[in-house]
Amino acid sequence: MLCFFLTIIRGLCYNMDTMNTRDTLKVVGHHLEIGGKDCVALAEEFGTPLYVMDEAYIRRMMRVYRDAINNEYGGNGLVLYASKAFSCKAIYSIANQEQIGADVVSGGELYTALQAGFPAERITLHGNNKLTSELELALKSGVGTIVVDSLTEAERISALAREYRVTPRVLLRINPGVEAHTHAYVQTATPDSKFGFSVADGSAEATLRALLRNPALHVAGFHCHIGSQIFEKQSFVLAAQKCISFMAKVKETLGFETEVLNLGGGFGIWYAEGDRMISPAGYRDYLLALIEAVKEGCKAHALKLPFLNIEPGRSIVGEAGITLYRVGAIKDIKGIRKYLAIDGGMFDNPRYALYQSKYTAVLANRADEQPSERVALAGKCCESGDLIGLDFDLPKAEVGDLVAVLSTGAYNYSMASNYNRNLIPPVVLVKEGKAEYIVKPQSYEDVARNDVLPAHLK
Repeated sequence: MLCFFLTIIRGLCYNMDTMNTRDTLKVVGHHLEIGGKDCVALAEEFGTPLYVMDEAYIRRMMRVYRDAINNEYGGNGLVLYASKAFSCKAIYSIANQEQIGADVVSGGELYTALQAGFPAERITLHGNNKLTSELELALKSGVGTIVVDSLTEAERISALAREYRVTPRVLLRINPGVEAHTHAYVQTATPDSKFGFSVADGSAEATLRALLRNPALHVAGFHCHIGSQIFEKQSFVLAAQKCISFMAKVKETLGFETEVLNLGGGFGIWYAEGDRMISPAGYRDYLLALIEAVKEGCKAHALKLPFLNIEPGRSIVGEAGITLYRVGAIKDIKGIRKYLAIDGGMFDNPRYALYQSKYTAVLANRADEQPSERVALAGKCCESGDLIGLDFDLPKAEVGDLVAVLSTGAYNYSMASNYNRNLIPPVVLVKEGKAEYIVKPQSYEDVARNDVLPAHLK
C-alpha cells in the first residue's frame, strides 16, 4: 500500500512527519482515499460534483485550539468556530461535542446553529450591517455576545434590548491598522475597511465612550480581525499588542477595564505549491504566540487578563475537505492551453473567479501516476471566467476520469450558488471509511421551488 499525504504537484511528496499530521488523504492502490474512504467509491455512490469532509481532521483541529487555551491560558477563553468557512447543522453538532463556541455572521448561520441544538450562550454574532430580524433572533434566543460595528447598529440593539427586557453583552469592533500579507479583498483591518473603528484616528475611543453611556448594553470589551489566509505569525502578534495598548489607554482615559478580547482568526492553510504547510502543532504555535503577547502586554500595562476568544474557521475545515468532479470534455488549443471541462465550476467554487485562488488537483482514480501535462480546469457555466484554475499538473486525463481538488473544505460550499440554475453539490462526511450525507443533494424542484407565476402569465 502506497501511503503518503497527497500533494502531488510536479511530483512532490511530503516527508513522513508531514504525512503523520495530514493523514486525511492517502493513495491506496491506484486510488485517492479520504478519511479511509475510496474516492472512486464515493463518486459512484453519491455522484459528482461532491464535497467530501473528513470528520476526524475537523475534530483534531478543534481540539488543537481548545486544548491550547485550556492548557496555556488557564481555560480563560473560548474557541469560536468561524461559521462563514462552512456552515451546516453537522458542523455545529461537532463543535458542540468538542466544547467550543461559534461565531455567526447572518441570521441564516444563527438559525442553523440553533436548529442543531448549539448553545446560544456560546455564540457570537458578527456583521457590519446586522438586520433587525437578525438582531431580534439573537436577543430572543439569548446569544452570548454581539459585536457592534456602528453607532446606528448600537442604537438598534439598544431599542430591541429594551423591548425584550434584556441587557446584551457587546464587543466593540476595533481596527488596529495592521496590514497582513493577504489578498486585498480579505484584509479587514486596513485603514480603508468597512469593518470596525480605527484606533489610530480616535474613532474607536469615541465610539466606546458613547457605548458606555448606554445603559441598555453591557460593554464587555473588543473584537478585532485583521484578515484571512495569513501566514505571518507576527501580524497576529502585532494586532494583539495594538489591542492591548488600546485597552490600557481606555482604562486610563475612561476607567474601562476590558473583560473580553476577541482576536479573530485568519490563520492560513495550504492550497498549492508556494503556500506554507502548517501542521496541527504549528497552528497551536500560532495561538501560543497570541496568548504570550496577551500575557506580556497585560503584565506590562498592569491589566487583568481578559477572557480570550479566537475564531479559527478556515484552518479547522479547509484541508479537511476535497471536491470530486468528472471530466466531461477535453479541449486542446494547440500552442495555447488544454482544458479539462468538469461537471462543476464557479457555482460550487467561485474563489478563482473572485480572488484567483490557487488549488491543487489530482486524478483520484489514477492517483499513483505522475503528472505529465499542464491543464486548466474549466467549469460548465456559460461564463468565460468559469475556471477552477489555469495551471494544474496532472497525468494525461481522459473523459470520465475523476478529479479531486484539494483543500476545498472552507469557502466552497458556503459560497456556492445556483448560477445558471446549476445544482449546489451535496456534502458527505467521512469517518473511518464510512460516509453519509450532511447536506443532501439539490433537485431541479428545489431550485425552482420559490418561483411564482403571476396569474396574468399563466
